[in-house]
Amino acid sequence: MATASISFSDEQFLCPICLDVFTEPVSTSCGHNFCKACIQHFWDSNDICQCPMCKKKFSSRPEIQVNSAMSELVVHFKESAQVSPSVPNATVEICGVLCDFCSETQLKAVKSCLICLTSFCETHLEPHQRVASLKSHTLIDPVSGLEDRMCKKHSRLCELYCRTDETCICVVCIKTDHKGHQIVPLEEEYESKLATLPETVAKVQDMILAGSQRVCEIERSTDANKREAKREIAESVQVFTDLIHSLEKSRAELAEVIKERCKLAEQHAAGFIKEKKIEIAELETACVELEQLTHSEDHYGLVLLLSRLTTLTNKEQKSSVVERNLSVASLRAAVSRLQATLDQEMEQLPGIRLKRIKEYAVDVTLDPDTVHCGLILSRDGKEVRHAATPLNLPDNEKRFEVCFEVLSKEGFTSGKFYYEVQVKGKTRWILGVARESIERKEDTSLSVSNGFWALVLEEGKYLAYDTRVFKLSLIEKPQKVGIFVDYDQGQVSFYDVDFKSHIYSFTGQQFKEKLFPYFCLEDIQGGANSGPLIITPVHRPSLV
Repeated sequence: MATASISFSDEQFLCPICLDVFTEPVSTSCGHNFCKACIQHFWDSNDICQCPMCKKKFSSRPEIQVNSAMSELVVHFKESAQVSPSVPNATVEICGVLCDFCSETQLKAVKSCLICLTSFCETHLEPHQRVASLKSHTLIDPVSGLEDRMCKKHSRLCELYCRTDETCICVVCIKTDHKGHQIVPLEEEYESKLATLPETVAKVQDMILAGSQRVCEIERSTDANKREAKREIAESVQVFTDLIHSLEKSRAELAEVIKERCKLAEQHAAGFIKEKKIEIAELETACVELEQLTHSEDHYGLVLLLSRLTTLTNKEQKSSVVERNLSVASLRAAVSRLQATLDQEMEQLPGIRLKRIKEYAVDVTLDPDTVHCGLILSRDGKEVRHAATPLNLPDNEKRFEVCFEVLSKEGFTSGKFYYEVQVKGKTRWILGVARESIERKEDTSLSVSNGFWALVLEEGKYLAYDTRVFKLSLIEKPQKVGIFVDYDQGQVSFYDVDFKSHIYSFTGQQFKEKLFPYFCLEDIQGGANSGPLIITPVHRPSLV
């Protein structure tokens, strides 16, 4: 190489990665040369160890050594072409997209290459402006994330656009995942999108404005709710404070009246006792005198004494019972009525009602003897999901054979009980209670008359199958449903646990059989409804 003219031979001394003259050139087993630092950086930043040129994959990372022969040729080339390694200028502004090949201080990139998927500063861009084979590369203003422009499946540049799937693809994708789709060059789609850009920008601006207005409305509504809640709390506190003060005053007055009555009764008793003691003393004295006179002939004294005794014995006896003349029964009845009224009004608030019924929480476990063969239960019996394939389960008269249903082990014939079920991620489900005699071997309609008291999610609609089907309007989509049953009062109620809101109640029912918690997962719907139903622990919040 006596001369260093710009020719194809020049490319033999340029690293395919940094596109600059080799620095410590090394060779791979496939015969390609790279700067030692460039190939190490390339392998460090990729999950797969392969050659950047021919894409040959290596089972393990090769041990590379500096190619001495190539190093000598590079030295001669630099001397002949008077090419010196680029020296970064530390005073150049560092911001925006940075050059990928500055070894020390990274300089600001001036262009990005869509073929090399690399960004270059002014110095490292020079080969693209000088070498013939690099001049054909597509340069654009600096952008970051160039690796995202590569097809993840075929490791090719995404140069096409699939209008069917609305995504960028490579040329190989046309024959695979996007066969038969409407495909256009990326530049054509760019021009098309650019033509509608003003309209798109206007829509975006409208959405931003509408969104901002909505945010402001919600913020104002939230602030108003906070103020209203603060006012209601203050008023409620005042009402209960006044009530407590009134009750305490009445309690104090009642105590004072009782004390006064007790004091009067004590005084009355003291006077009665004193009077009786005097009377007893007189009688005792008369008895002594009578004993003495009966042994004498004092007719005068005896007659007078007997007359006095007659007077004493005929004296009207006062009642020995101290009358209090005070009854608090009517007061107790009034206080009981007040408490009942207060409790009734408090329970009109769903949050308070839900807190109180959680005190009746029971431990519910799914019954493997009833589960449909298309369902699988967790080991603890708290979760049920669709099985990948039907299970070979033993025949059982209690087992459901038509729909994806299961009952709990626990049944109830009296009292109150409550449990919670997580339905998050499911698009269809049925929850509630069922009587023991429900049909399990044939498909029956979901109704009260057939022994089901159930809440249903079906095609995005929430339904209650009472004497007729009720369509429910719910503001929020329940993620966890609470089910409360009062067997004796004939009531089955459903609650949104997270939002502490009442969903629906069956009332006025007459239960004559044992009731079991009932679960139905419905069809899997191609995987959309593959989520499980989970019986979750009930957290009992303090009522204080």
